Amino acid sequence: MLTITLLGTAATMPLPDRALTAALAECGGHALLFDCGEGTQAAARRAGVNLMKLDAICLTHYHGDHIFGLPGLLQTLGCQGRERPLTLYGPEGLGEIWPALRTLAGPLPYPVRAVQLDTDPIDLTTLSSGWPAGAQLTPFRTRHRVPSRGYRLDLPRAGRFDPAKARALNVPVPAWKLLQRGQSIPLENGAVVAPADVLGPARRGLRFVFSGDTAPCPALEQAAQNADLFLCDATYPDNEQEAQAKQWGHSTFAQGAAIAKKADVRRFWLMHYSPMILEPEAALPNAQAVFPAAECGFDGKQIILQYDEETT
Repeated sequence: MLTITLLGTAATMPLPDRALTAALAECGGHALLFDCGEGTQAAARRAGVNLMKLDAICLTHYHGDHIFGLPGLLQTLGCQGRERPLTLYGPEGLGEIWPALRTLAGPLPYPVRAVQLDTDPIDLTTLSSGWPAGAQLTPFRTRHRVPSRGYRLDLPRAGRFDPAKARALNVPVPAWKLLQRGQSIPLENGAVVAPADVLGPARRGLRFVFSGDTAPCPALEQAAQNADLFLCDATYPDNEQEAQAKQWGHSTFAQGAAIAKKADVRRFWLMHYSPMILEPEAALPNAQAVFPAAECGFDGKQIILQYDEETT
């Protein structure tokens, strides 16, 4: 399963009940943080989530409302006794931004590995063995005023294990779990049993997509295909603000909903509200007219995404 918690839904400036952009994805005691705006730590405390579980922080771009919470968080993790490495991902420009953030954070008792991304997928098991086999983070280019990335998190699910096939191949019972995790097993007779020999058709996995700041673009629509949860920039509430949204590299409520509809997502949450939006729910009908299942995100909103039995 995959737990997603929104920690900040504001754009530009924090409000009393709305921190700046951040979202947390947790799986099996490990986690990824997407952006780290001002107020992320306080929002995490209110939501009851533990940022010590982080394997990586994934920055969409380097505007202040997405990164100003980072030096303080890095410092806090050190004060709480973190020793294991942390990875920091980001688009072009990370080499210039990271030294400044590192200086502000001060001395840290754990290493931080800063990795500038293009669009190559990342095998999350290289960060930690705690991620399921095949877990993958894929950055994709978005359309903003500066170099930017959105992120797609995929947790695949292998086919159902067939004990009868395993017994027929003389696979020892203690090795069954290794096959279920995607590992091939050598036998004493010299044969090698592959997972495909004992597993049925692949089942539907889980997919989470975080847009970051962006105007509508084909890459976002492609990344969001069949997502279990799609979080999208919703800086402007009204349909009449499309020109303004385009000028600043953002989206309206309805534009995000149109992407959700084209991508056939299961759940769609709005986020990154302009400070002019005091009551996002009041403008929600603009999104629901396009994608009826649209929901307003809010700080602390959380969902546990579960696997289902659909095969691929």
